[in-house]
Amino acid sequence: MTERDRPWVMRTYAGHSTPAESNALYRRNLAKGQTGLSVAFDLPTQTGYDPDSVLARGEVGKVGVPIAHLGDMRALFDGIPLERMNTSMTINAPAMWLLALYRVVAEEQGADIRALTGTTQNDIVKEYLSRGTYVFPPGPSLRLITDTIAYAVAELPKWNPINICSYHLQEAGAQPVQEVAYAMATAIAVLDGVRDSGQVAPEDFGQVVGRISFFVNAGVRFVEEMCKLRAFAELWDRITRERYGVTDDKLRRFRYGVQVNSLGLTEAQPENNVQRILLEMLAVTLSKDARARAVQLPAWNEALGLPRPWDQQWSLRMQQVLAYESDLLEYPDLFAGSKVVEAKTAEIAEAAYAEVERIDDLGGVVAAVESGYLKAQLVAAHAERRARIESGEIVVVGVNKFAETEPNPLTADLDAAIQTVDPAVEAQAVQSLKEWKAARDASAVKAALDRLRQEAATPANLMDATLACVRAGVTTGEWTGVLREVFGEFRAPTGVSAATGTAIPTSELVELRREVDRAAADLGRRLRLLVGKPGLDGHSNGAEQIAVRARDAGFEVVYQGIRLTPAQIAAAAVAEDVHCVGLSVLSGSHLQLVPEVLAELRAAGAAGVPVVVGGIIPDADARALREAGVAAVFTPKDFGITQILHTIVAEIRRAGSVAV
Repeated sequence: MTERDRPWVMRTYAGHSTPAESNALYRRNLAKGQTGLSVAFDLPTQTGYDPDSVLARGEVGKVGVPIAHLGDMRALFDGIPLERMNTSMTINAPAMWLLALYRVVAEEQGADIRALTGTTQNDIVKEYLSRGTYVFPPGPSLRLITDTIAYAVAELPKWNPINICSYHLQEAGAQPVQEVAYAMATAIAVLDGVRDSGQVAPEDFGQVVGRISFFVNAGVRFVEEMCKLRAFAELWDRITRERYGVTDDKLRRFRYGVQVNSLGLTEAQPENNVQRILLEMLAVTLSKDARARAVQLPAWNEALGLPRPWDQQWSLRMQQVLAYESDLLEYPDLFAGSKVVEAKTAEIAEAAYAEVERIDDLGGVVAAVESGYLKAQLVAAHAERRARIESGEIVVVGVNKFAETEPNPLTADLDAAIQTVDPAVEAQAVQSLKEWKAARDASAVKAALDRLRQEAATPANLMDATLACVRAGVTTGEWTGVLREVFGEFRAPTGVSAATGTAIPTSELVELRREVDRAAADLGRRLRLLVGKPGLDGHSNGAEQIAVRARDAGFEVVYQGIRLTPAQIAAAAVAEDVHCVGLSVLSGSHLQLVPEVLAELRAAGAAGVPVVVGGIIPDADARALREAGVAAVFTPKDFGITQILHTIVAEIRRAGSVAV
């Protein structure tokens, strides 16, 4: 079989609404030639809540599929032979739980468990830094990762129990050196944890290294991104050889999958996203020596909303044309011996290794998370990038340059250009959960949860207790709830304070500061802005950048981080006596959560406080929000943060009956 006959695993990241609907989507994609599955779970599942939790309101089935128990997992993979499937599951805090569900469904299918292939993402560090779907403190989280890896090495020899995920670090602002360094520091913490746990014999430790995979980002800067991947491979080989003494070069191989950059997708002229996606895919496929083992591509319209099946098909076809029509796979590495590539690779590798050593000096990656060092570095890097886009130093075609455009037939009917989730999905999931609980053996559930609670307080590997919970019919929220009791919860540093003061003092920012000062003088006190993240949406990059720039402009900013209920946000707005509430929602739950915040403000006697909203919000939804009382709606096309803050000042003046 030639290299051409065996391209990388081709996936699209998919899942929404219900397990049954997601199953139908997977079957259609597999029939079109997709060669693996990449499962998107909804936010309640990712953060360990059942659909009936107050924090799950508005979030069920929105950014992925809800999985509350074994019955849901059965429905998700109904008719899909898991023994022959390569499945990637983007799940982190409850990764052990989802892997246990997957294994039991495979058992029920009669699969050879040792033949299962796939990956659980299971990298909690980047959750504290970027995606926000963490649950437990870093120490217990690392313990769950360690237990999962030790179990998989012994029982699931073809399964990757973790992929160290630098993808979201770039989304949060990481430059290539930071992306490589923070991922390597995370891998070191994981490998040290497994080694120190004593669950794997020293002579078998190379098998642990061989089961570590990575999930990376590829941006549009083709040469830099390709060299970044080469640097990744060089550093991984060096660290596993020098630090862990792994002599088998096959076990030291840098194995990675890639999702190309979603950060760079634009709402303005979204058709340009197609060529961006293609360039980014080339960066991880053209170079044979640094080629991805699995590739998944976003859809051209992800900056507008949830992609439809047709949009996902377009991304799949891009991979297939490259793999089967081009001659890309017929030659050795096209860049071997290139002085430019070698120099850039060495530059990234050396700087990244120096940063790894700096993190070591801080006490390792867990200490660097807890101290806020890593988060502050990312927020500052993202703030610098945003400022360079706004100044025009970084060109984004169709956004800050070449903005003139012909009418776009792809978005002529924008409401039909994206997929929507039926609001009834949440009620259906809640009802299904009630029926599941009513049909199970309550005594078996109690016994399984008691065992989990007892073993969590000991050094025992928790996978066996977790499998017992799955078979007894325990739910996602119940499993996580017991571990919350034992391990506690965690609120990660926001990084906002440390990044304040990084803005480039442009004339526009100077004018904004004057405007803020004038409004403060007219209103009799300093302007105070509350930035809130309602619901379970942990993508806080936009909220953080608003908070940083607002402080640089002279606002007093109240920002408490992610995962707040509408009632908590309204209570904070009243307690802090703010002039404006700014809500950031990227999960698609804006039509439910934002009106709830408005209602809570009215109930608290603060109906006069203007509320503005930012997120991936279709035009029809934006109109509905304004009709409900929202003062202003901002979407990705509103890339100028300084201009956004001008609008907020105007809304504060209007609410305060002060002339604009």
